[in-house]
This record gives sequence, structure tokens and C-alpha cells, in this order.
Amino acid sequence: MPVKKILVTGATGFLGRAVVDHLLDRGRTLRAAVRRELGLCPRGVEVVAVGDLSEATDWTAALVDVDAVVHCAGRAHVLRETADDPLVEFRAVNTAATLALARQAAQAGVRRLIFISSIGVNGAETSGRGFRHDDPPNPHSPYAVSKAEAEEGLTAIADETGLEVVIIRPPLITGRDPKGNLATLNSILAKGLPLPFGLATKNRRDLVSREVLSDLIDVVIDHPEAAGQTFLVSDGAPVSTRALLEQMAAAEGRSLTLLPVPTALMSMPLKMAGKGAMASQLFGDLEVDIEHTKATLNWSPPGRG
Repeated sequence: MPVKKILVTGATGFLGRAVVDHLLDRGRTLRAAVRRELGLCPRGVEVVAVGDLSEATDWTAALVDVDAVVHCAGRAHVLRETADDPLVEFRAVNTAATLALARQAAQAGVRRLIFISSIGVNGAETSGRGFRHDDPPNPHSPYAVSKAEAEEGLTAIADETGLEVVIIRPPLITGRDPKGNLATLNSILAKGLPLPFGLATKNRRDLVSREVLSDLIDVVIDHPEAAGQTFLVSDGAPVSTRALLEQMAAAEGRSLTLLPVPTALMSMPLKMAGKGAMASQLFGDLEVDIEHTKATLNWSPPGRG
């Protein structure tokens, strides 16, 4: 049965904007959920304001006549966390609010919910082989823990209600005006400062563009084999830290000066300063095995065959 109307949450966010544009280009009928009323989204999409995300959020108006939900909204990585217990804040939005949405969606007769999770549910770093969709969860941060707990709760709701849940775990998402650590690197690039990553050529990190992730989302909205599945996604070509910086500079038309500093001289001080996660993200491997995604859905990252 074809999906008639899709609700996209977080529709004005970094990922949500791209998802809305992609689905509209595919002829989908959309409704956008946002925190505060903004009139119409670009291209005339109907908007419903739901307020801040919490366990108490009322999704009633947003879910009317909706067949599928694409849940992009959530609390993302915070570069300067000020909460005494960050996990409490992440759980409130990424876990409790997500499960409340799923319960209300099931009650409203929604058939399928696509949850944008995180590769962080698998872990922080790979060694020798990429993460797989059926690896035991090993969340490495409060953010990843909140996503893992949401996945577990969604599976239980699916079992109880028949709601078809599809989980997608992306790695770092790329695009214009990036967020998180990419935004920090982009800001440094904009200043034209030399960067000590000239020798950071051996690590392998999978990324996913907003366009590729949006394409996968479009596929799983009504693919008959997607229900109840967890899918990993990437652009299909791991890059080193140096290659990533070169790509970012080229995309913005900026010059790039890279100094040949040994990675060990940079990673060790970060680890000693309690910033091991940052060292891992800059110099470690994080590869993603997407063979299950490709085989199950007969899908490949657009542009790579």
C-alpha cells in the first residue's frame, strides 16, 4: 500500500531540511513538524508546531492522516555541555520524547516510523572491520546511550502495537553549514589558519552526505523489506582526516595549508587532557559495513552504483 502522507520531524534542522527537499522532489506529500510556528516551510509544506520535545509533547494535530513518520528531530551533540548530567538531557529528548511520539503514532494509525539514530550506538571506533547492523550495541557517549535506549524502546512498542519501526544509524552527516565537530573545523578553515593534519592520511572514517541519507530514507518509507530492520548507511568511500579537510576546503573554495605534524604528537596530549573521544574522531578509524542495507533494499549510495 503506497504511503500517502509523511510527517517529518525536525523539518527545519540540518538534516530535516534536506529530507524535506528530497522527498518533495520525489513527489511525496509532506507535513513538517517544528518546535515553533514558522508559517510555511519552503515550497509550501504544511507546518505544525509541536513545541519543545519531551515526554509530554502532544503530536495529535501533526499525526492526523499520516501514514509514515520520519523522526529527524532530537538533541544532538553539544560541544560545550553545561548540564551536571548530560545523559539526563539526552534521554529526555532522544529517548522519552521519541517513545512518546511512537506511542501516539501507533494510536493514530500511523503504519511506519523511521528513526534516525546514530552509528555511535555501535561504538566509537573500529579496528580491522566496519561496524555491522547486527553488532551488539556499545554506545560510547551520553548521546549514543540515549539513541540506543530509544531503539530498544521502539522495538518494544513495535512488538506491542504493530507499528513498523525502521532504524537508520548514520555516521557523521556532511553538508553545507555543518554541525558539531565539522562546524568547528569549518570555522577554522574559514580563518585560513594552518592546520597540523598533513600526515593524517592513514585513518579511515565513513561519512554520509545529507543527500545520500535522504535517499535511503525515501527508500525505507515504503519498502516492504524495511519494517523491523536496522540499517547502516554511508557514502561508501571512507576518507582520512586530511582528505576530509581537503574536501571541505574545496567545497567552500578556500585555500588549505596543512603542516606535517605526526599524529601521535597531537593525539597523546588530547588523551592526557581527557579528550580521548576527540582524538578518536580526528585520528581513529570508523568504518561502516553497508552490505546488509544494500542487499536488503537493493540500494546503493547514489552516484556509486
